[in-house]
Amino acid sequence: MAEIVLVRHGQTEWSKAGRHTGRTDIGLTEEGEQQAREIGAKLAGRAFAAVLCSPRERAQHTARLAGLEVTAVDEDLAEWDYGDYEGITTKEIHETSPDWFLWDDGVPGGESPEQIGARIDRVIAKARTHLERGDVALVAHGHALRVVGARWIEEPVRVGGRLRLDTATMCRLGFEHGRPVILEWNSR
Repeated sequence: MAEIVLVRHGQTEWSKAGRHTGRTDIGLTEEGEQQAREIGAKLAGRAFAAVLCSPRERAQHTARLAGLEVTAVDEDLAEWDYGDYEGITTKEIHETSPDWFLWDDGVPGGESPEQIGARIDRVIAKARTHLERGDVALVAHGHALRVVGARWIEEPVRVGGRLRLDTATMCRLGFEHGRPVILEWNSR
């Protein structure tokens, strides 16, 4: 059976610093560009029926450097909308909201777990329509792809908080006995 391959974009200055980067369009660092080329080498020779990509330049640039031909740019694959927390770190947030946990609380002025879950459910539904023709790649962001992992295995968004995902890594989602499973996670 076909698989869904998740590709997280390469390193940016903000991802390197742990700053929440949702709407802000930050470019890749030199290291991030190299990471994207390396993920491309890992995917070399693999054909995709569809490649869906976030509209953010860091994801699109990663796709280009990885040699992936994007078939659709999908706003639903954008990173979690961090609202009032855009550009700041979890440590900084905890200075004023010590019990804040993205996966339960969402973000003031941004998205709730239910809102991003609904977006990602739409992405998964779109990806599934292509699986009968072959593998599908999703090129996007850390938290959004962690939500994809959780929702793929029919778990709540909150489970994404337990799925670490580093920059320029790959994951594979597939099936076992007809049920959705995670085949590989956070691989370089």
